[in-house]
Amino acid sequence: MDDVKFRRRRRAAVGVSLAAVLALTATACGDDGTTAAGEEGSGKGTIVFWDNNGGVRTAVWQEIIKDFEARNPGIKVTYVPIPSEDVQSKYDTAIAGGGLPDVGGVGAAYLANIVAQDALEPVGGRIEDSSLKGKLVPSMVASVKSAGGRGDEMYSVPTSASNGTLYYRTDLFRAAGLEAPTTWAKFYEAAAKLTEVEKNRFGYTIRGGAGSIAQALDAMYGQSGITSFWDGDKTTVNDPKNVAALEKYVKLYKTTTPEADVNNDFKKMVAQFDTGTIGMLSHNLGSYTDHVKALGKDKFAGIPNPVGDGGTRVQVSNPVDGLGLFKSSKNKAAAWKFIEFAVSHESNSKWNESAGAIPANTEAAADPWMNEAEATRLGAKALTDGSTKIVELPYYLPDWNKISKADNEPNFQKVLLGSMTAKEFADTLAEQLNAAQAEWNERNQS
Repeated sequence: MDDVKFRRRRRAAVGVSLAAVLALTATACGDDGTTAAGEEGSGKGTIVFWDNNGGVRTAVWQEIIKDFEARNPGIKVTYVPIPSEDVQSKYDTAIAGGGLPDVGGVGAAYLANIVAQDALEPVGGRIEDSSLKGKLVPSMVASVKSAGGRGDEMYSVPTSASNGTLYYRTDLFRAAGLEAPTTWAKFYEAAAKLTEVEKNRFGYTIRGGAGSIAQALDAMYGQSGITSFWDGDKTTVNDPKNVAALEKYVKLYKTTTPEADVNNDFKKMVAQFDTGTIGMLSHNLGSYTDHVKALGKDKFAGIPNPVGDGGTRVQVSNPVDGLGLFKSSKNKAAAWKFIEFAVSHESNSKWNESAGAIPANTEAAADPWMNEAEATRLGAKALTDGSTKIVELPYYLPDWNKISKADNEPNFQKVLLGSMTAKEFADTLAEQLNAAQAEWNERNQS
């Protein structure tokens, strides 16, 4: 592959731009008892579905499954909820030892790893021959193609996208006389002013546990203003501006955040914010409906990440979620019927409205609730008014999720606890990413 083509592929949109969505408004394997693993099957029988955000999205999936079974009486779906923090290890274990599902939720962050193990069925041809043809948001299609790392082939059907969101307690801000945290300066001011340690009130909750790296990167690039993850074939993650941004960000820990935040995953963060003791929370659109249920719409707001000193908002890409069809399935025909149904207008709209995320189905993306969900509406506006630059994370690297989670989440905790410097953390992360990129280059240019 020549260098120009390679760079074009690498720069392909891995995180989805919601601008494309708005534009659309204008224009473990089951079987039927008769087939071997890897066969199409009869299109009837039992299939197994792994939900990659089990618990959080169980209720809406159960509704969709009930609807599907009612319309397809010859198919039964066995639902298996897998917590999001465990899903890649579950897939890796099942690939090595057997027991993969027929269908599974597959996020772009670990898609390349599963593709590299030859566990997923290509779905591009099936889409072309189905009711989904021409009904998927083009930018999300581009995302999953790029994340799969194998050219134009698709190894998952996109279902949804999200973006980084700063949630804040509007009631607490009003009481303190604070403006909305629309800039990083206002964010840090609010974090300090809303903290009353003796009353167990804190201005912010920082993510120190599972999922911490993406949030840290968002804070780094958001403050530094750097708009590309790569400078040539070297990552910018340890650029001095990013290191300085990380140093400032981690100083919030135990100063304007609870000490227990060192072990925070998103569930703990959301729970803390919704109990009323936290002023601000960085997450994504996925928790919007949880905050509405806990607080109502009058006590909080969700806005895009703060604007930097240069007047531009910079955010890192969020991985597109999707559904994968596993090669080992004994009943691919029935499994595909389920995927097609789940990404249809009605089901995809139902799922994304429940999650507060952006639908992959073009008809669902045009449904009225999209504009009624404030965080979704503001996030979409930010990505269409020219103020936001997206730093595309390299989901196409098979080792991306391993590097960003298993290898460096413990290191980020060390930074919070003071046993590793921000520079040491960034340099370690950069070294691993540069090595993974070099390996990817060699494999794809040979």
